[in-house]
Amino acid sequence: MILIETDNLTKTFNGTNAVDGINLKIREGACTALLGPNGAGKTTTLNLLTGLMNPTKGKISFDRRYSGDRRKHLGYLPQYPKFYGWMTGKEYVVYAGELGGLTASEARSRAEELLKLVGLTDAGKKRISGYSGGMKQRLGIAQALVHNPKLIILDEPVSALDPIGRREVLELMKRLKETTSILFSTHVLHDAEQISDDIYIIQDGRVVIDGGLEELQKKYQQPTVHIETEENIEEWSKSLKNAPWVRHLKAEKQKLTVTAESIEDARNALLADERLRQLKLNKFEVEKTSLEDLFMEVTK
Repeated sequence: MILIETDNLTKTFNGTNAVDGINLKIREGACTALLGPNGAGKTTTLNLLTGLMNPTKGKISFDRRYSGDRRKHLGYLPQYPKFYGWMTGKEYVVYAGELGGLTASEARSRAEELLKLVGLTDAGKKRISGYSGGMKQRLGIAQALVHNPKLIILDEPVSALDPIGRREVLELMKRLKETTSILFSTHVLHDAEQISDDIYIIQDGRVVIDGGLEELQKKYQQPTVHIETEENIEEWSKSLKNAPWVRHLKAEKQKLTVTAESIEDARNALLADERLRQLKLNKFEVEKTSLEDLFMEVTK
């Protein structure tokens, strides 16, 4: 089922389209990633979906099974959330729950449940001013979930975190996707590959590629060979340019990356080349191009 859908969604600022005719279909039960470089229009798109902005033109439709203002069915964590440092974590979630329409007792019960879910049961008794960045993001996710939304929207939830905080939040999102629909924006492609079901890549306010993660991987991933040698490989690499199995190559000093039409042809030709062996191989590695490679290609 489609939970939220946009039709020609557009937002114009001073004559420039920050969001330019975007069409999205966010599935219920899926984790959807909105990918794009800084300035691509990700945050503006999310602000339109949450109702924080009104579109210049276009339409946003929410599943008809859930009546009324769509905002009551959405949970939201902005890129730079603000907290009251003097509050404890539990007080903050209770406060958010009451703002969301829960009674005081419902908010307290829900806060305890969510603080356990995000791993902040003990920390919930402490002031937020003493929280780490990862703890604050997990607290922000708890407040976004407090009113049982149908869709939780997260704007760059891990971009400002250190490696430990990033891992904590990604692991939490993996657990959440089992029970909650998620839409999140990011420019960190590795994160999207770890947890996403559906992908939208946007550039200059427009969707340039979309589809399921597995579908995109099958369609766009290409076999690649990474080679490292002790001797400079640039001159030798010129002999590969007209090989029928070469799709793209990049040589820099002792490193060479070759994208191949056929990995078997590439492997056989390279390993049989005596001139390559004379350059003293240190590394010969075969892999497939990643989502990040696709992202870099389409957002040049």
